[in-house]
Amino acid sequence: MDPLAHFLDGPRARNAFLLRVKMSPPWSIRVEDDAPLTMVAMLRGSAFFRQRNSDPILLEPGSLLLIRDPSAYTLADKPDEKPTYFIGIDQNCSGPNGEDLAQALRTGLRTWGNDADGGDVMLVGTYRSSGEVGDILLTSLPPHVLLQMADNPIIAVLMQEIDRDGVAQVSVLDRLLDLLLIGAVRAWTAHDSNAEQNWLAAEQDPAIQQAIRLIHSSPEKPWTVESLAAHVGVSRASLARRFHDRVGKPPIAYLNQWRLAKAADLMADKRFTLTTISRQVGYASPFSFSTAFKKRYGVSPQEYRRRKTLAAISENPEGR
Repeated sequence: MDPLAHFLDGPRARNAFLLRVKMSPPWSIRVEDDAPLTMVAMLRGSAFFRQRNSDPILLEPGSLLLIRDPSAYTLADKPDEKPTYFIGIDQNCSGPNGEDLAQALRTGLRTWGNDADGGDVMLVGTYRSSGEVGDILLTSLPPHVLLQMADNPIIAVLMQEIDRDGVAQVSVLDRLLDLLLIGAVRAWTAHDSNAEQNWLAAEQDPAIQQAIRLIHSSPEKPWTVESLAAHVGVSRASLARRFHDRVGKPPIAYLNQWRLAKAADLMADKRFTLTTISRQVGYASPFSFSTAFKKRYGVSPQEYRRRKTLAAISENPEGR
């Protein structure tokens, strides 16, 4: 499996928030949902995206915007339009005076807006969580990525499925959203020169790509720079230098980051004890694992698992 595939398996949609938005000018939506990743596909009309102090970005039909910065942003029909709709945590919608507008602006199944026949139409997909492995991917992307993906077949299928409400429809939409994300990240890594400064461009150096594959597939092995170099057929010095140039950190630092991220995501599976997890990711003892984990995440593995369990129950109370 190539390096990118491992990371794209991290931010997998689970009951993602997917909505078709139909608006007529004037309109402006302020989003403050703290989501780790949002995708906005412009289907018809246009919109302006603003975040922090960056210049407004124009979205036109065929535009696909990835937003991985969780800070607040605005989508509007004009760059300077004052927000009239506010989206908060759990996608709660309110007006400028705090009034609840969720039902007032609902115009159909998974469809929302100030005008059911509005000329500005967007498809918005929001990931509720990304996982620790997924976070490594997301932090390697710019705060936002604008792509031109006109006639994207996945978007066309999403628009066909968004109006359906059959058995397991949420899962169908989640998987389609994942496919759209994979296509977007692949397109960005293939055409954006900024990708050359991190692991996303590892495939441009076969030795580094192979080293990352070894780390991903066998994190439990006692890797050293020397052993990785021997497996990929280059000198220790060459691997260390080329790995740092491509990935932005030394091989062992990357290995430790990957081990702990994998361990954190394994916490969600109650079948695995902490001892089992520590062995699966390459730690000789639960004590050494716990020490490294707390240094990385600020809490013990036990506390991390407890918090993840409570968060999962909060997001899906029916699954208790």
